[in-house]
Amino acid sequence: MLTHAQIWRAIDQLAERHGLSASALAKRAGLDPTTFNRSKREQPDGRARWPSTESIAKILAATGASLDDFMALIGGGTRRAIPLIGFAQAGRGGYFDDAGFPVGGAWDEIEFPNVGDEHAYALEIAGDSMLPLYRDGDVVVVSPAAATRRGDRVIVKTREGEVMAKELKRRTAKTVELRSLNPEHADRVFQEGEIAWIARVLWASQ
Repeated sequence: MLTHAQIWRAIDQLAERHGLSASALAKRAGLDPTTFNRSKREQPDGRARWPSTESIAKILAATGASLDDFMALIGGGTRRAIPLIGFAQAGRGGYFDDAGFPVGGAWDEIEFPNVGDEHAYALEIAGDSMLPLYRDGDVVVVSPAAATRRGDRVIVKTREGEVMAKELKRRTAKTVELRSLNPEHADRVFQEGEIAWIARVLWASQ
């Protein structure tokens, strides 16, 4: 899965590629020059502080780097083949074990930067129920092993075989609350026992 150290190392490497310090990179992107300082990478209580997606988007725009370029830096520049599974396939049996790890090998593959999760796989979005965030044909890379937190975008499969992309709104010992990405679709609430697995979205192709 993606780690705190990998993300910050990729930011540092992106700066180095362009002959910049982390502070100069932040300034070029229109951010506060201290945004990426090492002192900002932990909270006062010692917990890890993650860079925002907005700040990453701004440094990519400022340097002309693509998201693929950034993901390659996260993966140390190496790539590997990962399973590519369609949403319709994901809803059927035989493609995942009980923990949500892909099994069987009856799938296509795509090349993706190595993010340190041997179980990561890609899902191809089908339909328009996840607009405007994900469109028909978009590909999302997910990690079934990654821990999930409130606000994460996730792929969820129910025990009845329904597969959906949602935002994790709240999870307790008994229930899972999901926020729909498409405002035309209602939020969903499931009993924990109704969920087969939940996988966190690491990357999307838009």
